Amino acid sequence: MNKDNLKLILDEVKSIAIVGVSSNPERDSYKVMKFLQDYGFKVFPVNPKLVNSKILDQECYSSLDAIEEKVDMVDVFRAIEHIPSIANEAINIKAKILWTQEGLYSEEAKYLGESAGLKVVMDQCPKKILKN
Repeated sequence: MNKDNLKLILDEVKSIAIVGVSSNPERDSYKVMKFLQDYGFKVFPVNPKLVNSKILDQECYSSLDAIEEKVDMVDVFRAIEHIPSIANEAINIKAKILWTQEGLYSEEAKYLGESAGLKVVMDQCPKKILKN
């Protein structure tokens, strides 16, 4: 998928859950969350190890199911073996888009997401798409 098509996908998005985000400002997940937040997206950090804390002034959630608001896109910063279960969570919350960060690709998660009608983007960084 080319950059213009990826930008069109992101144009549909108002809210993003970032699964596997870190509270460490040096980590890529934190930097991407900050960029997306500054860009104007409503961002929900998801990391069960950081529940009852905040990242960039946003309450951290244990799972996608714990978010009570509408989530348009799920952006994944987790190891490949976790992506299929995250895809199932994204389907359960009726997200429109499943997106995995650079270096992350799961054929099983792609199949699950697409079979349920989600747009699936893998091995891409939304920050890089929007920055250029």
